[in-house]
Amino acid sequence: MFTPIFDAVKDDFDAVDRLISQSLSSDIPLVEEISSYIIQAGGKRLRPLLVLLAARASGYSGADHIKLAVIIEFLHTAMLLHDDVVDNSGLRRGRATANATWGNAASVLVGDFLHSRAFEMMVEIGNLEVMELLSKATNGIAEGEVQQLTYLRNADISEAMYFDVIYRKTALLFEVAAHSGAVLSGVDPRVKVALQTYGKELGMAFQLMDDVLDYEGKTGDLGKNVGDDLAEGKVTLPLIVTLACGTVEQQTLIRSAITDAAAKPNFRAIIEAVRLSGGIDRTISQAQQHRDLALEQINVLDASPFKSALSQLICFSVERQT
Repeated sequence: MFTPIFDAVKDDFDAVDRLISQSLSSDIPLVEEISSYIIQAGGKRLRPLLVLLAARASGYSGADHIKLAVIIEFLHTAMLLHDDVVDNSGLRRGRATANATWGNAASVLVGDFLHSRAFEMMVEIGNLEVMELLSKATNGIAEGEVQQLTYLRNADISEAMYFDVIYRKTALLFEVAAHSGAVLSGVDPRVKVALQTYGKELGMAFQLMDDVLDYEGKTGDLGKNVGDDLAEGKVTLPLIVTLACGTVEQQTLIRSAITDAAAKPNFRAIIEAVRLSGGIDRTISQAQQHRDLALEQINVLDASPFKSALSQLICFSVERQT
């Protein structure tokens, strides 16, 4: 199902790949080595894809959307490098993380390189509205990272607190990807707002399903270790629901796993508790609600292969298994 979504902007995406390679050039070999390693690890590349689809769906016919898509990918990759250091992660996209291979210091600094390269490219585009959107978003995402850090191993996190974190950490970059793509086209403000909202709802749905897959996925398929979020003390919606609706025994099990960093939780029992308490079903239901809201937004767009791809993209994000 995923390939047809990319087919709508295949030529654009090929141009994005070429520009990524060109933009990783550096006089410092280690910078190129680590940057290339993490970029070439692949991933779904949904955020740059969203830039291309939003720009084309809103009638853009120039070339700056290619550069904008690369900017979004570099910002996202920089955040991944920093995230893996903060989380002490050893696996990303099915391969050893950069920090596990080259160490924390090199990973942080190369993340900084990608971040600064992205801002260089923003200046090249020269669109002040795009620059404002991206600079505010990167600030908001950084705040989300700090916010999540303060919530670690706190079993009393509310649903409202959780949704605020996933908006800042994940949905905000999806939102700005779609919004900035529309801004390039100079399209009617109503369409800009619709695509901005579409991006936000897509990001929320995507993260909710990520949090489901942390309990229902497989390490080989996900490219990361199942249960990593719980091991790191991150409290996601499946756990919040279990703490609110589970039996006393289930609540005790989950609370202990969250708060006791030294404990070795019975992950099989935790998965069962999350499933029986309705944590998985509730999280999937929330993702589906965000999907439906996203689909409503693109009704303002004229029919095109790009609009169809946006529709397929949000459905894929909820139905995916990886």
